[in-house]
Formats: sequence, C-alpha cells, structure tokens
Amino acid sequence: MSDPVTAAPSERGWGKLLIALAAFLIIPMYTPLRVLLPVEDTLLLVAPALAACCLVGWWAGGRLLLAVIWVALATWILVQPAPAPASAFFNLVRGWSLLLAGSFGLVCLFGTGRPFFSRALGASAMALTLVLLMSSRGPLTPARAQVAVQAEFGRRIADLVANGRLFVRENPELVKMMPQVASLPNELEGRLRTLAETGTELFPSLLLLESLIALALAWGPYHRISRTRLGAPLGFLKDFRFNDQFVWGLIAGLTIVFIPALRSLDSTGRNLLVFFGALYAIRGFGVLSWFLAPGALAAALLVGFAMLWWPVLSPVAVLGFMLLALAAFGLGLGDTWADWRSRARPTT
Repeated sequence: MSDPVTAAPSERGWGKLLIALAAFLIIPMYTPLRVLLPVEDTLLLVAPALAACCLVGWWAGGRLLLAVIWVALATWILVQPAPAPASAFFNLVRGWSLLLAGSFGLVCLFGTGRPFFSRALGASAMALTLVLLMSSRGPLTPARAQVAVQAEFGRRIADLVANGRLFVRENPELVKMMPQVASLPNELEGRLRTLAETGTELFPSLLLLESLIALALAWGPYHRISRTRLGAPLGFLKDFRFNDQFVWGLIAGLTIVFIPALRSLDSTGRNLLVFFGALYAIRGFGVLSWFLAPGALAAALLVGFAMLWWPVLSPVAVLGFMLLALAAFGLGLGDTWADWRSRARPTT
C-alpha cells in the first residue's frame, strides 16, 4: 500500500454534474442520436470507470467499503444479459468498458502528477491499442466487429421507426389535422439510416469521445463521494484548453482525406477529423462560455436538447447543433493562434 493521500475537501456541488450525467445517460438512449452514437447504454462506460477510481482511491488510502460497493455495482451492471439480437454488440461494449476502466485505473495509479484530460486521453489510447492488438491476433476481427455494429444500428432503427408508426396509429386526430404526419415514419427511417451509416463509419472516433465524457463523469462523482483525491478537480468549461500540437491530428486527417493516394485510409482520416475536430469544438465552447453571460450557453443547449424529444422539431434541433458545433470548432481552432481568452475578459 502506498502512503495515504491527504484528505481533500469535497468538490463543487452536485447540480451541474447531475444534469450532465443525466444528459449523458438519457440522450444516447431516448433520442434519434441513438443511431449515431456507439454506446446506447452509457452506464456501461461510467460505472466501471467510477469503480476503477474507487479502487485506486482505496490503494491510495481511501475507504475499502466504497471500492467494494462500486466494484460490485459495476460487475452487476456488466453481467446483465443483453437481448439476443444485440448480444454480440453488447459483448463488444462490455469488453471496451473493462479495457477503458482498467487503463484509466493504471494511468491514475502511476501518473499521479498528470491532469485529468491527459490521463483520460492516455487511458483511451491504451485501451484502443489493446483492442487493435487483440483484433490482429484474436477471433474478433474488424470485419466481425463491423457486422455487429451494423446489426445493432439496424435494431435501433427498427425500434425508432416502430415507435413512430405506433405514435401515428394512436393519434388519428392529429393525422386528420396534419396529413403530412402520416408520412413521418417513412421519412424518419430514411434519415435514421443515413445517420446510422455515418455512425458506423465514425464508430471509433465517436466511441473515444463517449469514453472521454464517461471518464469525466466518473472522475467528478468520485471526488464528491470520496475524500481521497486522485488529482486536480475538473476545471470549468470556459478554461478548457489543451496542447496546441493537437492541430497535427487535424492536419493528418485532412491529408488522408484529400490525397487520392491515401484513399485506402479514408476511414481513418475521417475518424481523425471527427475526434480532433470535436476536441477543438469543445475548446470553442469554452471560448464562447468565457465571453457569454454566465448560464447563457447552458440555457441555449438545454432548449436544443428539449427540442430533440419532439419528432417535428428534432431535425431543427440537430441542424442547430451542427451549426453551433461548426462555429465552436472555428473558435476553438482559431484559439490555437489567437488565444481569444487572453485578449479580453468579460466584465460580468
């Protein structure tokens, strides 16, 4: 056992963290984005990561009971049987969540001086490396994994379309008032299949992004239920930044996508663009949060999330989120050179 870490005071309150956690658990499962995002039941990512934090905390001098409770809870969540059509994909998700949690635990155990974002990136990279090594030597080939992913997205599309048709059948008065509602399920199916094709191609990058969020949502609660600190608390979004050398990830993706000789690596290039582009978009949201009035960005996002629940308004919400993400990406990328937050500071 290592020397006990000095007990630390509790982190900031639970309000915003619980909202973020609820959004992460609900949105991938109950909105049309479930045919785009890799992991539908995101509790499979959060619970093992939180259990890993508790184990490392116990090793650093924390409470054994806390580690036992969360390891038992994570084990119970992971051993739940999956529906037969989704069993292969469920096994993939379980394997990834265990690799991610184990990697994060090791990084936290041996990289005590590193900030959270560095640890989360390192753990995700380690888990991805292990997956690539196992796929090259084991029975789980990339082709089989792709078949499982396609089957899972097909199942999700069927569920959503069936729910849409049930809504139309149960609301004949609405169909009489608005005849175009009757054709919504067929239109929805076409849009969902387009989203699913995108989700299949971008599965690695989207899975890594989901994993980073899951690790952050495990890190925050751990430091609220335990007084054994593993590192610095999560910072505010308005302060989020990272090494400017990450721009080379974007450059590599652009090079692969636009050079014909590298056409065989086109999927890799697109995944690089999405992953690093998302990181820069988050950095751009940090810049927006820095300049906007407190709570303004959160209120706008909350309205957009609420619109996702309405079939008629969800396409508008998705389009709005896409435009906002593009603007945030531009701000985040420009922050590499302009350093917007050093030029002026909000007065409120």
